Amino acid sequence: MRLVSYTGGAGVLLGEEIVPLSALGRAGGVRELLEELDADALHTLGEQAAGAGERLATADVRLLAPVPDPEKIVCIGLNYRDHAEESGQEVPQAPMWFGKFANSLCGSGEPIVLPAAHPDHVDYEAELALVIGRAGREIAESEALSHIAGAMPFNDVSARDLQIQNPLWTSGKAIDGFAPCGPALVTLEEAGDLGSLALSTRIDGETVQEGTTANLIFGPAELVAWLSRTMTLRAGDIIATGTPAGVGAAKGRFLRAGETVEVEVEGLGAVSNPVRS
Repeated sequence: MRLVSYTGGAGVLLGEEIVPLSALGRAGGVRELLEELDADALHTLGEQAAGAGERLATADVRLLAPVPDPEKIVCIGLNYRDHAEESGQEVPQAPMWFGKFANSLCGSGEPIVLPAAHPDHVDYEAELALVIGRAGREIAESEALSHIAGAMPFNDVSARDLQIQNPLWTSGKAIDGFAPCGPALVTLEEAGDLGSLALSTRIDGETVQEGTTANLIFGPAELVAWLSRTMTLRAGDIIATGTPAGVGAAKGRFLRAGETVEVEVEGLGAVSNPVRS
């Protein structure tokens, strides 16, 4: 099943149509749905949506981030060996993480706005993002996948000049609109094996980055277990798992106004965003 949020509501995505959650007798948004339903109940809801008559055309709504109100957005840095090498940094011995905030979230089709004071070194990063479904603390790695509701494409947009000014990275990462994701949250049963998905970035149709989650240093289950040792993971929390080699900073190729950047993850769709001044 594919869950989306849009201005005024949330629903189940079926092709180019959306079945509103309200038409399925559900109040609230995607995060509330994940809090209330387990994997089996989500599957049943998806079957119910397939037979629903009330639908909206995606062309008639503005998509938001699939989970627009998470408690946490945790991003993992240097989680591909080839990206650590191209960045000239050592491969980490433990997951390196930093935070983004809800102000950075945007949906597919929404613009990435280059900061007026720092427009020249804004970069793309194709990532697989996990979304927590079942809350937990001190989760065993063997149980970690059962806490993941699903996954989605995520673009960890980064202002590199600001990032290198601050060794904690946040100032170049947590800018408004710098976390495009979606278009949908794809539940785990449909997403399949998260450890073997191709991911790529395209700018105006040209592929500028390619990789596979098979090359993650710390995989989805390990990340969930590791993070849960220090924080309670709650339904709707987003974990962006890192980017492979091919980022713009490594080749002096940054985003420019007028371009369109797309991040695609195999089987999960592509988040596409115009770049604006």
